[in-house]
Amino acid sequence: MFSYGRNNFTWNGTLRELEGSSPAFCTGRLRMTASPGSSSGVEVLLSALQNEGDVESTVNILNVLDELLSAGTDRRIQYMISKGGSEALLTALVKIGRSFTPNYTVLLPLLHLLAKVGHRDRRIGVKAEDAGAVLLTLNLLKQNIKHAKRAAACLWVIQVFSSSVSTANLIGENHGLDVIFHLIPQYTTKHLHTIKAAISAFAALLCTKANVCSVVSKGYVSGLLQLYEDWDSKDTQHAAIPIRHTLLRCLHKVSHSTAGRQAIMSHGGMRLLHQTTQTCLLSKGLESLVEPSVQLMRKCLPKTPLPLPSDHSAYTFPLPGRPRAVPDMDMAPDESSEESDDEEAEENQESESRDYDDDLETDLNKLRLRPDPDRPKELLTQYIRLCPELSHDFEELDLSSESEESSASESSSDEEAVLRSSFSPRSSRKDRKKSDSSTSSSGSPLETEASRKGRTPDAAQLEPHDFHSHSSILSTCLGPRTVVREAKGEVPPGLRGDEELDEEEGAEVTHHGTMTDRLLERHGACIPYHEPKLYCAAAAKTNSIPGFSILAFPDFWGHLPPPGHEPMAPRKPNVQRHKVFEDVQRFLNTDDITNQVVFDLEDSSLQCPSDSLRFFSNFECGNLRKAVQVRRYEYDLILNADANCSQHTQWFYFEVSNMVADVPYRFSVINCEKSNSQFNYGMQPVLYSVREALEGRPHWVRTGTEICYFRNHFCPARGRRRAPFYTLTFTITFKHSEDVCYLAYHYPYTYSALKAHLRVLQKSVDPSQVFFRQQILCGTLAGNSCPLVTITACPASRAWRDMHQLRNRPYIVLTGRVHPGESNASWLMKGTLEFLCSSDPVAQSLREAFVFKIIPMLNPDGVINGTSRCDLNGEDLNRQWCKPDPALSPTIYHTKGFLYYLNSIGRTPLTIPKALDRIAPAFSFNSCNYLVEKSRSATARVVVWREMGVLRSYTMESTYNGCDQGINKGLQTGTRELQEMGVKFCHSLLSVAKDLKALYSRRLISHIDPDHNIMDHKSHNCFEDDEPPCVEEIEYSADCPALKGTDLDSDVNSSMASADEDEGGSGDDEGHRGAKQQQGSISQTQQSRMKSRFFPHLIKQASVETLGEKRNPRHGAAITNGQITN
Repeated sequence: MFSYGRNNFTWNGTLRELEGSSPAFCTGRLRMTASPGSSSGVEVLLSALQNEGDVESTVNILNVLDELLSAGTDRRIQYMISKGGSEALLTALVKIGRSFTPNYTVLLPLLHLLAKVGHRDRRIGVKAEDAGAVLLTLNLLKQNIKHAKRAAACLWVIQVFSSSVSTANLIGENHGLDVIFHLIPQYTTKHLHTIKAAISAFAALLCTKANVCSVVSKGYVSGLLQLYEDWDSKDTQHAAIPIRHTLLRCLHKVSHSTAGRQAIMSHGGMRLLHQTTQTCLLSKGLESLVEPSVQLMRKCLPKTPLPLPSDHSAYTFPLPGRPRAVPDMDMAPDESSEESDDEEAEENQESESRDYDDDLETDLNKLRLRPDPDRPKELLTQYIRLCPELSHDFEELDLSSESEESSASESSSDEEAVLRSSFSPRSSRKDRKKSDSSTSSSGSPLETEASRKGRTPDAAQLEPHDFHSHSSILSTCLGPRTVVREAKGEVPPGLRGDEELDEEEGAEVTHHGTMTDRLLERHGACIPYHEPKLYCAAAAKTNSIPGFSILAFPDFWGHLPPPGHEPMAPRKPNVQRHKVFEDVQRFLNTDDITNQVVFDLEDSSLQCPSDSLRFFSNFECGNLRKAVQVRRYEYDLILNADANCSQHTQWFYFEVSNMVADVPYRFSVINCEKSNSQFNYGMQPVLYSVREALEGRPHWVRTGTEICYFRNHFCPARGRRRAPFYTLTFTITFKHSEDVCYLAYHYPYTYSALKAHLRVLQKSVDPSQVFFRQQILCGTLAGNSCPLVTITACPASRAWRDMHQLRNRPYIVLTGRVHPGESNASWLMKGTLEFLCSSDPVAQSLREAFVFKIIPMLNPDGVINGTSRCDLNGEDLNRQWCKPDPALSPTIYHTKGFLYYLNSIGRTPLTIPKALDRIAPAFSFNSCNYLVEKSRSATARVVVWREMGVLRSYTMESTYNGCDQGINKGLQTGTRELQEMGVKFCHSLLSVAKDLKALYSRRLISHIDPDHNIMDHKSHNCFEDDEPPCVEEIEYSADCPALKGTDLDSDVNSSMASADEDEGGSGDDEGHRGAKQQQGSISQTQQSRMKSRFFPHLIKQASVETLGEKRNPRHGAAITNGQITN
């Protein structure tokens, strides 16, 4: 219980009882008694505050409330708000403020308390409008402009009220912006708390478009810039950092609108910010001003359209049943769309995100029965041919002398059968091609016997620069194969004639064959499972939209993993800031800017300067649309969007030559689309040097320094606004002059490389032990074949038992590379294929246990044409599984049909994670996600599980970068590690087998048992975040970064504790002291003085401790005449 008299204040009880009990409150003339259980002590205090007319009683009520809130956490303030605390304070404010002569003995503590409480009440602005307190507070401010302390209190409350858009507009409409702006003086050392309060209130009012427009129209932006320049130049002692920071916050608010950014630019704001930031960098104490300035400069850089004729891809392809797409060349950019309400955008994004990621598997309202197949069962019979192991009679097991011939004939029989189903055979031409192919196995038929024995001078004297794009040494022998046909519905796309099928054998027939052969003899490295001649043959018959006629040297020559591991690149502190400064300086100082286009994919006649780098990307998997020389050693690179669309720019792969050694070149890819990238976490692009390869080091190596990835100021060339662009910037210092190098997002793996690799694998296996068949699943839109590989073990004999075991083996279906830019999937698949075809005992056991159906590349056309995510139809194929179109998404349609067929014959495939986690150091089970989100409802993983009942249906994702946990932590993943991961994946499949003892010997079990201790690499116990926040802000900051120790509560408390702004005036030294209190932390003694400042002077400091929650709740505390009694 507590009571208050005119001469004393007595409270019997604890603080907890005050919050939750039912006390009685007494004054000299008023006594309120609440019935037990009807209301809490806080409610009684608030009720008394609204009804009390006595000044001293009101002050003491405010003192108790302030002490109560200051001693606890935000939970107490929220409790008070829930009990009507904001309304009670507003009612008291209106009641006292409307009097003819307001009593500031009451008003000041009331305004201070209202600022603290309202700062945490989201609806304080609306409540203030309803209570009539908004304009009242503005009038109080106008009346007390010359009274610093009173003005500061009003400004804090106005700042709190402005959290509501309608309230901020109301204050702006009543000239509040003008009143507050004129309170901000030029540099001074007096009344710093009030000045900061004025700037903070002004910044808070700029949360609305109307107020920002008003500020811009009245020329206040120029005034803000002048104020910032004045305070920055004269604050030599750095005593007014909070004021300078708050001025930057005002400019940040202004920059949310296009008119505000233009006003900042037109009044020299960019140059001013650049100069002041350079000065701030010289002092560690001014670091808090650097980041807001950098963010402001980034936002104010004018939007620059990409130098492209159209946002549409440079590659267009006519789709079956659709008219040819025509880019909207004359559509002007929609500048009005740049105006957006940040809060509304964030709310919409959050709601979309929640809806997009609903878990369809655990939401009972969205669970449904297995849907019916999307096609008649009669159509599934076409896939019988894709299971040759079920019909093959294995006669070669009894005819060992003819095994080799039989294997050779079987290798292409299925492929030929598919082709003959669509085209009439041309036997004479086919026979002629076969006869030609026999000569190509040992070399070109144009090569004479004499030339084979020696090396010609031309071959011996070849230099790296002889292999650049302008050379014809690596041209495909049959010339370009451009796809310009109109796709027709009556012929399945991609099923070509027999005469084209067999060109692969003799594709290397060219007069360059002699030189290439000698080059391989002289310099060629022994690269496992890679034959350059086979690659040339495969590339010669690969169809592309532009008609590629040049081979990229790394793809032709081959790649060996570099020796040793490559660590993640360390990120230099503030490297992004440094790059932003360079971009701003590029905008401000144009003297050394050339901005000359040196490569254009759409203009082959373009001539570049002799001292410029030379670029080229018109080869398989290549992607670079335009290169612009910005400065002597700086280039902006623009990527080509996916074919038939204007999006998905992330993958790059291009040739660069004519470089100077030991000179740092900066490359900036300026139209990336992802909001974040592994390049911010230690990832590096990869580089391949022709000179290094000719010297015996054919390696793709990680390269680049000063790497960062951040949002930029570029916008689409034409069309409406869409997602922003991001810059990937990195610096490369080439080791050799006049070299020819290739740069790529990740290790490239082409479609031609896959075709050549499958042929090498087919030659490597023992046909009496390994059943290896390569077939055509279907044709693609561009006329390329989508290969399907079958791998299993041949039966031990033709006995019924062995044949029955073969016919009843479970199936494992593996697919890869549905997204062309994910080349790491192909390297992982390469390791899987090579292991399954090897003589390893584990591989042999897997072949005996399972039938593997492997589709290594689901999107051949996308891979060939260098797209990042889509097929030639402009769609993400991994979102087409629900109802794939047989004409537009043939690979998905037929893959799904094949899975339907396996399901119909009782061979539901198994498509392991825990076993993989134990045996593969690079695999993280804790990072796996088994939800079935709405955003994944049309993916292979979900559709195969839902429609076909495949319980073990997984998508295994691989990093472009490296590991952030386990024994490989801090190391980038290379092709060696990716291929090893494919091997580990095969090992993990042993856990699927039902009876290991029946399949494997005891010795083998002890070696490959997933639960064996030897295989426990300790990496699976890590729980680190996959992608932590970047050390620097990638996006534009929605608001100015906060300054530590300068929130509203600390401002109010600091003002209450300081004496430099008393009504009678203050000196310069006191002003400096107040500023230092703003910058530094407040001591415990100062905090105590702040909490009890408005208590009657008789209440001693010890009373503060009495109000703490640490007192024994069983004992009461009484404060009588300032003395504490128990």
